[in-house]
Amino acid sequence: MNRREFTAVMAAAAGFGMAPAMPLLAQTAEPEALVIPDMILGNPDSKVVLTEYASFTCPHCANFHSAVFKDLKRDYIDNGKIKFVYREVYFDRYGLWAAMVARCGGEMRYFGIADILYSTQKEWAGSDDPATVVGNLKKIGLTAGMDEATLNACLNDGPKAQAMVEKYQTDTAADDISSTPSFVLNGVKHSNMGYAELAKLLDEELAK
Repeated sequence: MNRREFTAVMAAAAGFGMAPAMPLLAQTAEPEALVIPDMILGNPDSKVVLTEYASFTCPHCANFHSAVFKDLKRDYIDNGKIKFVYREVYFDRYGLWAAMVARCGGEMRYFGIADILYSTQKEWAGSDDPATVVGNLKKIGLTAGMDEATLNACLNDGPKAQAMVEKYQTDTAADDISSTPSFVLNGVKHSNMGYAELAKLLDEELAK
């Protein structure tokens, strides 16, 4: 899916009459700008920065997090070798809502919720009924320790949803991202890859 299609999808979502607990992305007059932070793991001062662009509804992203990310985290992130930046891409409303639930848990819970979203992707995102998907996402949020009132507030936060969409559009345009998962390693874009290839690239950067 290219950037034009990304924008079309989100424009459609913005104009859709959403059910309760689904944010409307309609702009209000001159809203106060919200800062949406990147989600970061590892050593913030590392000379090697790996940025992943991924969607919670992307099957290839779920495969990457199942087959590659655990090794990447063990060998390069948890030991402080690299700085890992995770940036959300929204193919559809479901991916946006999933990201809102993950962010609702705060930075300490974010990656744990992300793991659940990827490992159970087929279950929570498998319905054509938006209300069912929202209910599934709320169950994940409850499992992560949030209460229903907090989740409802997060999912109905229209200004935050709009700010998240604007951030993803700005970031993907700046890094020329057209598919997920995609990676930017010290400023160089790479497509999806296995662990051996990624480790080789990281070792080369660490050796410089």
